[in-house]
Amino acid sequence: MRLKYLHIALVISIFLTTAQNHIMAFNADTIHHAINEEVNEGHGSSKFNPGDFIFDHIKDNYSWHVFTYKGHHYSIPLPVILYSGISGFHVFMSNKLEHGHAHDGFAIAHDGEYKDKIIEINEKGEFISRPFDISLTKNVAAILISYIILVFIFVSIAKKYKTRHDLPPKGLQSLLEPIILFVRDDIAKNSIGEKHYEKYTPFLLTIFFFILLNNLLGLFPFFPGGANVTGNITVTLSLALFTFILTTFTGNKNYWKHIFNPPGVPWWLKLPLPLIPFIELMGVIIKPFVLMIRLFANISAGHIIVLGFFSLIFIFGNMAPALGYAVSPVSLIFTIFMSFLELLVAFIQAYVFTMLSAIYFGMASEEGH
Repeated sequence: MRLKYLHIALVISIFLTTAQNHIMAFNADTIHHAINEEVNEGHGSSKFNPGDFIFDHIKDNYSWHVFTYKGHHYSIPLPVILYSGISGFHVFMSNKLEHGHAHDGFAIAHDGEYKDKIIEINEKGEFISRPFDISLTKNVAAILISYIILVFIFVSIAKKYKTRHDLPPKGLQSLLEPIILFVRDDIAKNSIGEKHYEKYTPFLLTIFFFILLNNLLGLFPFFPGGANVTGNITVTLSLALFTFILTTFTGNKNYWKHIFNPPGVPWWLKLPLPLIPFIELMGVIIKPFVLMIRLFANISAGHIIVLGFFSLIFIFGNMAPALGYAVSPVSLIFTIFMSFLELLVAFIQAYVFTMLSAIYFGMASEEGH
């Protein structure tokens, strides 16, 4: 099954990704501290904004939040890598920019066009420019971690296939072999056909396990989980681009004939105004766009709904602090329900993305009748 090639697409995606979203871990102390912060003592009024609260917790960060204890946030700093046209390259850890501090003439913008991004400032703290930012953000770090996990798993499984060629599967091999065979036989072979499925199988296995692993890690609220990788539109765009590039450059003459000169279509729909070829060509562009939006929207929506339930605590806490504590158990129950639903979605979206990619490959390699 050529499992040794499974990591190729992941290597490319690391360089294409400029991650944008993250989801933060919650615990009882976090809720307690947030209520005390958001609710004015004695008045029951505050400036709590559910939209700001939700998107502040699903966006990307230059550090990796681990947990909150007694109002203090503990995070893992990540490398900040910047290039300025004025001062050249700068490399330092993200904790240098925490709490509004500036370092080497750089700071994190708190408002404006580059809100939550690193900007270059002068001695007076005034904006100069936006540097070229290739920092190792939370989602990029999460991709690296998932890449390491997948390479370790599948290289070890590939070695077992070589050393235990005629023996029954054992351990992790026996756990993942049914899934690997499912992707190969029920997705790749059925959608692409016996003749061409093998050359696409490594890519289909890669995107399936990459999406599935990151979906599951995104549901786990503690390090190394909690990063909303597949809810990041840049990541889903990268995956959709891989499918688009493979479909475009491996498509045979019959594939392109069906686009520009579809058989069975009246000539007056193709000439002089190429209406049908235009629609078919637009479909080629729309297909990867649909792949991108479908995965991004489904995964992001789950996280937003969960954070929406947490927002109920603060909304009721605005009325009275006691109401905030009273609604907490209800919010947690709904959150647990949504977590099980997200677990189901994690598998479904990995399957759907892989299945649609296989269908596109099958269309690109279709033989003439």
